[in-house]
Amino acid sequence: MSDSFAAEFARARAVAWKDLTTERRSKAGFNAVVSLALTILLLFGFALGPDSGAVRAAAPGALWLAALFASVLAFGRSFQVELDGGALEMLLLYPGSRRAIYVGKLLANLAFVGLLIAIVVVASMVLFQVTIPRAWPAVLGIIGLGAVGVTALGTFYAAIASRSRAREVLLPLLLFPMLVPVLLAAVQGTKALMAGDLMNEAGAWISLLAGFDLLFLLAGFLAFDAVIDA
Repeated sequence: MSDSFAAEFARARAVAWKDLTTERRSKAGFNAVVSLALTILLLFGFALGPDSGAVRAAAPGALWLAALFASVLAFGRSFQVELDGGALEMLLLYPGSRRAIYVGKLLANLAFVGLLIAIVVVASMVLFQVTIPRAWPAVLGIIGLGAVGVTALGTFYAAIASRSRAREVLLPLLLFPMLVPVLLAAVQGTKALMAGDLMNEAGAWISLLAGFDLLFLLAGFLAFDAVIDA
């Protein structure tokens, strides 16, 4: 059992390392994603106007929406390299569980989205004049849980849409409705902590977000074999 688990983890790690190495060498995809996220933040800033109070109040929503819309580009590229090179079928025929492919893609996308959100957070603090809250470890926890939820669903639905010719359109149509609970919990939890959590509601949002993450991770892991062959 331990040898089998080690072999599957090694396969997942190889897939993740391959994706990260490809992205590091090209850099075009990451630069485009970051540019889109910063553009969305700037548009939010212009739309909210000069009212500093309104800008700070809207900062959590703007942060998560910018990260979400930009992440879709990353998820769309998740299986693109294999599809363009005709290597996806060979990857699926490789001995071992196909779920290792999902885990590897998930790890690579999580690193990608985590770095993206870190950049978006710093840009949001500068643009929206947000100060670091006292409960910053809890804010980091929410950001981490939100990144896991977004990545788990994004990787899973990217696998579903990868076989479609209209995958660029199909992916956001499938992904956005499912991300509503994750986005709601992340935005409300972040907003509560930035306001000092006077109503002690942040804990409930964090628990809800953790529950969604666990559900989405488990569902994606168990269903990947079926959707990748569809």
